[in-house]
Amino acid sequence: MGIDAIIDLIETLRGKDGCPWDRKQTPQTILAYLLEETYELMDAVESDDPTEICGELGDVLFHIFFLISIYSEKGDFGIKDVVDRNVEKMIRRHPHVFGKDTVGSIDDVKKRWYQIKREEKNDPSTTSILDSIPASLPALMRAYRISERAARTGFDWEDVAGVMEKVEEEWSELKTELQGQKETGKDHRRLMLEFGDILFTLVNVARFINIHPETALRDATNKFERRFKHMEKRIAESKRDMRSVSQNEKDAMWEDAKNSNG
Repeated sequence: MGIDAIIDLIETLRGKDGCPWDRKQTPQTILAYLLEETYELMDAVESDDPTEICGELGDVLFHIFFLISIYSEKGDFGIKDVVDRNVEKMIRRHPHVFGKDTVGSIDDVKKRWYQIKREEKNDPSTTSILDSIPASLPALMRAYRISERAARTGFDWEDVAGVMEKVEEEWSELKTELQGQKETGKDHRRLMLEFGDILFTLVNVARFINIHPETALRDATNKFERRFKHMEKRIAESKRDMRSVSQNEKDAMWEDAKNSNG
């Protein structure tokens, strides 16, 4: 079996004698499932289990082909159009491989990539370098992309020390705003914006030290989850409820979880 098999499968499911559920799907409904499958693929990659990754890749591929099938039915485009357009675009954006351009570093490749993307717009002089960043990206990923793209214009700190100073400044502003809210009950939105400024600046710290904040936060969250479940298990084994355990004992169990689970 190959690509034709999955195309035939979807055509059967969407056909007159196919599945009522599959026939009623639209691009909008399939997007929700595609996003869910993509997150499941991320979990599989994190697990580093080839069998799991293979299965989840298949699910993502199925939903992508399902979307293409819907548009193909309407006469908008087919799989060949999608593939041809993407291949042409990738060749165009790699002139250092398929053309005569030369690059000296990965940064040069990235700069040339975004330059070509802007040139592909009908009127690059009236578009923002940020326009192609999807508004629907998760906030942390979008913050990273926006800061990265802005930095390509030269609007950036000179080094990570400068960003860290900005973090300290934003932290001070948050503490001031928090204290002001306690004393006078100021607008809660101001407090939210100050907190957001800290997060955005930390995203820039991550960028400077070549760490993707989404990956870092996901790993940190997974680590917390692993340790917390270890603590829950210890408490359950003692036939007690989490809330009945003293903070000192919880702290000791937490340290044990750190030593046992990393």
